[in-house]
Amino acid sequence: MEQNNETSGGDFILLGFSDQLHTPMYFFLTNLSSLDLCLTTSIVPQLLWNLKGPAKTITPVGCAIQLYVSLSLGSTECVLLTIMAFDRYVAVCRPLNYTSIMHPSFCKALAGVAWLSGVGNTLIQGTITLRLPRCGHRHLHHFFCEVPAMVKLACVDIQANEVQLFVATLVLLLLPVALILVSYGFIVQAVMKIKSVQAWRKALGTCGSHLLVVFLFFGPSSAIYIQPKRSYGRSQGKFLTLFYTVVTPTLNPLIYTLRNKDVKGALRRLLRRGQSS
Repeated sequence: MEQNNETSGGDFILLGFSDQLHTPMYFFLTNLSSLDLCLTTSIVPQLLWNLKGPAKTITPVGCAIQLYVSLSLGSTECVLLTIMAFDRYVAVCRPLNYTSIMHPSFCKALAGVAWLSGVGNTLIQGTITLRLPRCGHRHLHHFFCEVPAMVKLACVDIQANEVQLFVATLVLLLLPVALILVSYGFIVQAVMKIKSVQAWRKALGTCGSHLLVVFLFFGPSSAIYIQPKRSYGRSQGKFLTLFYTVVTPTLNPLIYTLRNKDVKGALRRLLRRGQSS
């Protein structure tokens, strides 16, 4: 009787996904979800405020904060998606050594590298961009403060800034894309050696969600940062930016959730109950 009273008076224990979040894939997905949530939060409120009324202003301090936060999170996501490709490579090509290679401490170190890379890139790019003289130019042809759009407000020669922006694009956009392609090249080779339809399905289920997210994120962002002059001279640049800063982070949870076999099983059981009732 005493034991029942103690149990009823105690706190509830929410097990949630505690049995799965210890795996490297879910650990990196947790980081990705946090990035996406913060990225959309740094952009969407100001976007909605501007759509609400005629006043489409943002304070200099608010603009600086938005630039630093969004650039840091976007840069971090570039590195994190590359790390997740490496995780998929180890899972498919080195399955027997997966637990020893993707050790929790190693995964935390990789995630730390991703976050530090984003912060470091932001401190360099963001600070240089904000220190440019703008000679009173305040009309930003964009819906939030982003480096390529801010650079265009400068009233001095920005050739050096464009070179710096291009180098950063090579390191944080094109290099990650190249590493991701190499990782999936090895994955394809490993699967082709097995020559099994079941192996192909398993590899697609393991890597399909990540590949889709990579395409949705790196495609529009590469188009913006590789040729900022062309992109920001047209309205389509704004829609490309909107896609990889708002739409893609919003779709990421759906992409990973709907391809998860546990979620699929729960949906099937829910549909069966609905049909039987």
